[in-house]
Amino acid sequence: MMKKRSGFHVMLSLIGLVKPLTGFMLLAVFMGLIGHLSATFITVLGGYAVLELLEIDEPFSLTAIFFSVVIFALVRGLLRYAEQACNHYIAFKLLALIRDKVFAALRKLCPAKLEGRDKGDLISVITSDIELLEVFYAHTISPAAIAFLYTILMCLFIGSFHWGLGVLALAAYLFVGIIIPLITSRLSGDNGMRFRTKSGALSSFVLDSLRGLSEMLQYGQGEKRLMEMNARTDALAQDEERMKGIAGRNMAVTNTVILVFDLFMLSASAWLYQSGSVEFAGVLIPTIALMSSFGPCVALANLGSTLQNTFAAGNRVLDILEETPVVKEVTEKPELSFSGAAAERVTFSYGMETILDEVSLKIPEGTVVGISGRSGSGKSTLLKLFMRFWEVQKGSVSISGTDVGEINTANLRDMESFVTQETHLFHDSIKNNLRIAKPDAADAEIEAACRKASVHEFIMSLPQGYDTAVGELGDTLSGGERQRLGLARAFLHDAPFLLLDEPTSNLDSLNEAVILKSLNEEREGKTVVLVSHRQSTMRIADIVYSVESLSKTGGRMS
Repeated sequence: MMKKRSGFHVMLSLIGLVKPLTGFMLLAVFMGLIGHLSATFITVLGGYAVLELLEIDEPFSLTAIFFSVVIFALVRGLLRYAEQACNHYIAFKLLALIRDKVFAALRKLCPAKLEGRDKGDLISVITSDIELLEVFYAHTISPAAIAFLYTILMCLFIGSFHWGLGVLALAAYLFVGIIIPLITSRLSGDNGMRFRTKSGALSSFVLDSLRGLSEMLQYGQGEKRLMEMNARTDALAQDEERMKGIAGRNMAVTNTVILVFDLFMLSASAWLYQSGSVEFAGVLIPTIALMSSFGPCVALANLGSTLQNTFAAGNRVLDILEETPVVKEVTEKPELSFSGAAAERVTFSYGMETILDEVSLKIPEGTVVGISGRSGSGKSTLLKLFMRFWEVQKGSVSISGTDVGEINTANLRDMESFVTQETHLFHDSIKNNLRIAKPDAADAEIEAACRKASVHEFIMSLPQGYDTAVGELGDTLSGGERQRLGLARAFLHDAPFLLLDEPTSNLDSLNEAVILKSLNEEREGKTVVLVSHRQSTMRIADIVYSVESLSKTGGRMS
């Protein structure tokens, strides 16, 4: 669920991620501060040169001023490059770290919190939203720190001619660097969040359209889908145009305010000169200094509108990073060996819908237990509870007499193999897709697993055999072929506890018989839970239970 955070909260959270690169950030601030001061004092030294030419009391010679300007120009150029290089190093390094954190968070949230989540929107967060944070890290944090320190030093310098001029300069910097961005941010409202949300929805719509392209063409819905895609794109473009309009007005207002404060400084210093409070240098130098010193503040003013978009992206990223997992990883518990499983008075609901109601069963070691029943009756959910994809709400699920919540997560996964109804295949070779189950598996092991799954002959008929690449989501293979590869993964993993959810639903009778025969022959040392609505699949089961008898209060599979 999307949390609504204030811009200040988002900013503090994003700044907190900079901690590993604090040294680089301080270096960027230092170089930026010296660089901006050098740029400003090139102009200020020009004012001192005018005073020298007018033969007004001036502490610097033209020669000293000339060489100082050259030095400041070189320093400004070098430090500007170094500051930008440092800021972008910080930004892109942090983007890599944030992506790593996001993927780690997604792994912890999966599968419970990601089940049914809009995948296109997730892709938008991982790609464009995180990429947008580059603006914040490269062009916001250090510029804000630079502007703060720079303002203090320039106010002290201008105030050295007269305290009133220093106060006027402070007011100018505050108005340009803080008040205008705050007003712009308020005027922008939640435009940024709406834009990022619509952008994520558009990404999801496009991804969905690509996956369903053949169906749209088949039923003549391509034109309608394209019109809706164009409508969404136009709406997004209008939001972006509105945001850019606000940014343009912000820039116009900022430049106008700068001009007004420059005139105020000139008028105030002239009045002080007429009253004898300052010398002519107190008119020329403070006015030139103010005119040439709005760079850091203008950088902040221009962020007023763009930061809405950036903070909206940051808010979406923080939603993932701060999301609490349904199931937390367990570590530092004693390692267990499999010796049977059981469920005791288990109750589980998805939202308000109760799926399992006080279900109890025992799965003795070395047996094949079949579970049959209608769709939606909780068969798959029961297997997911044994895998601890979800936490049991009432009752307990145990492996080897120990609650699954007290078993190291890695240990639990080693003891179990889970074959789901839909086998996901990555855009890679068949061999690499199978090695997910056992990364160090030898070719002979992979072949043996595929023979058990009745898929070896099919693989060898392909042009490159086990090195043949499957398409995205395995769409170059049939449903039955994907399902047999899923079974081959389970055989390769070689866990003692096999959880098979409709393992033959996409297979014909011949292949089903081959796989069931293989399961029956390879069952030594294995405990199998076999979920299916096919009576033929249940022939190898030692015990068959109907799931309908489980979903009643006090129901027991026995």
